[in-house]
Amino acid sequence: MASLEEIKQPIKSHMQTFESYFRKSMQSRVPLLDKITRFILKRKGKQMRPMFVFLSAEVCGGVTEKSHRAAALIELLHTATLVHDDVVDDSNERRGFFSLNALWKNKISVLVGDYLLSRGLLLSLDHDDFELLKIVSEATRQMSEGELLQIEKARKLDIEEVVYFDIIKKKTASLIASCCAGGAASTKAEKELIEKFKLFGEKVGIAFQIKDDLFDYESLNKTGKPVGVDIKEQKMTLPLIHMLKGLNKTEKRRIINIIKNHSDEPDKVSWVIDKVNNSGGIEYARNMMMKYREKAFDILQEFPECAARESLKQLVIYTTERKK
Repeated sequence: MASLEEIKQPIKSHMQTFESYFRKSMQSRVPLLDKITRFILKRKGKQMRPMFVFLSAEVCGGVTEKSHRAAALIELLHTATLVHDDVVDDSNERRGFFSLNALWKNKISVLVGDYLLSRGLLLSLDHDDFELLKIVSEATRQMSEGELLQIEKARKLDIEEVVYFDIIKKKTASLIASCCAGGAASTKAEKELIEKFKLFGEKVGIAFQIKDDLFDYESLNKTGKPVGVDIKEQKMTLPLIHMLKGLNKTEKRRIINIIKNHSDEPDKVSWVIDKVNNSGGIEYARNMMMKYREKAFDILQEFPECAARESLKQLVIYTTERKK
């Protein structure tokens, strides 16, 4: 598997330029806001979303100034949703650091999230990037719907597979789809090509989320046992859904009762994890992830052969084989 640094090679200069571009897009005359945005920038993640934008643009003819605006718009939106998520989840950590709400409390965090979202909207409107705005606004709508659908269905903890895929398509895949479609739209690509990149990103996003599901069974605690974080948080993941599908009503009720009422008891969580493993749920989810990865590769084959296309392929492999 190629490293992220190797994958970045065709767009290395653009990624370096983007750091200062993104910093400027967040600037404010309010000292507190500037202090907080500096804190956010210091704790940036792997920057996979800008990579999807720039690599897609490169395949479609080359990165432009508009590509940088597309990447900044998506990063501003994504950062805003993370800030708001931490408030909603009452989470004090993000990527191993204190979250904004842990340091500046909920009111300031919500206002910062709102500010970041407005900066993204204005960045697009100031340059008449209406197509980019439409792509990202559609992703925002789907992400909100996906979260609400998950909350609605999670109450019964008996989500069918078709509903699960609807949720992750909206909640996770829509953002990666907007990265790829936004990258294509930032060039002179035709509408049909933009739609293909959107579909490519969607398939990648679904595979990405299934990989996240698998982490719950692959990540081990100090005793060498799976941590079962999703089970403790009462989240319905694909391995668990597959296992429940093969149980009778009595067994299913027992599992759901444990997840609902005993998810803080390690022994019972371990028992559920063992049941998932023995049901073939892990293998089923992994096969499904690879199926969506292959669908993404099939779409990628339709694009012109170049270094950026190869990097896109390697980025897809990275998303499905990453360790965290």
